[in-house]
Amino acid sequence: MHQFDVVLLTDSRYVAPQNTDQYTQNVLTEDGLVSKALESRGLKVWRTNWDNPDFDWSSTRYILFRTTWDYFNRFDEFKVWLESVSKKTELINSESIIKWNIDKFYLEDLSKKGIRIPPTIFIKPKDNRTLSEIIDTSGWSEVILKPAISGGARHTYRIKADHAQEFEGIYQTLIKSEAMLLQEFQHQIMEKGEVAFMVFGGKYSHAILKKGKSGDFRVQDDFGGTVHEYVASHQEIVFAEQVVAACTSLPVYARVDVLWDNNNEPSLSELELIEPEMWFRNHKPAADSMANALVKHINKK
Repeated sequence: MHQFDVVLLTDSRYVAPQNTDQYTQNVLTEDGLVSKALESRGLKVWRTNWDNPDFDWSSTRYILFRTTWDYFNRFDEFKVWLESVSKKTELINSESIIKWNIDKFYLEDLSKKGIRIPPTIFIKPKDNRTLSEIIDTSGWSEVILKPAISGGARHTYRIKADHAQEFEGIYQTLIKSEAMLLQEFQHQIMEKGEVAFMVFGGKYSHAILKKGKSGDFRVQDDFGGTVHEYVASHQEIVFAEQVVAACTSLPVYARVDVLWDNNNEPSLSELELIEPEMWFRNHKPAADSMANALVKHINKK
């Protein structure tokens, strides 16, 4: 007999924090809204850190990834844990979706299914070309370089083609052990920012606009980015739902990050299926939409 229906996953910083700054309070608020929505549907809910050594993972029917925001800095450890825990309980989103989504080469898969992404070169580990050679071949005057597995803009660089040599050292260090993405820089991110579309059970819920601070292309709040209300157009909602429908299987929850490319078309920046911030606090019905999608998923079993 399971002790819990759903365990919400966080990381150890957010289990019982002594000091709650605004960032931490947002985490607690968001997880509280989701917990309440699940409990109101008769589910028994618990919350703990993913690396809790004392928790019996077989005591819960499902685990729901929420704020495991240290996993990409401890990826090897996380991968071992993921393999182990998937044998004891069911992951939401599923283990197969998580493994697919962790590596940004998923963008190549989606592109092949007709989803628009920024022009991208996918570089496998140990590629023996120099960064300058790859940029020269691309013909792009300005690029973004990023690892295939990362979060929080780790090792993400904006590079002008004629300054590629300055980044050669760091690139050669990274490519020895990591896959990388080289993308043509999409200039409209500087003015328009990036929009995050929240999608539950394949259906659009709400959106927010993320804008970088003046002169910065990075929209994450870690770098001074700001969040704004956003009213999505019908075209944008259709695009976000098409992205989710193109996944290997339908995720319970998804965040579709969209920017406008150099042709002014909506283009998929990232698809977040593991532990995305979803701004439940900005849209009151959203936690209920998440809970409904999760219950629907459970009832299909």
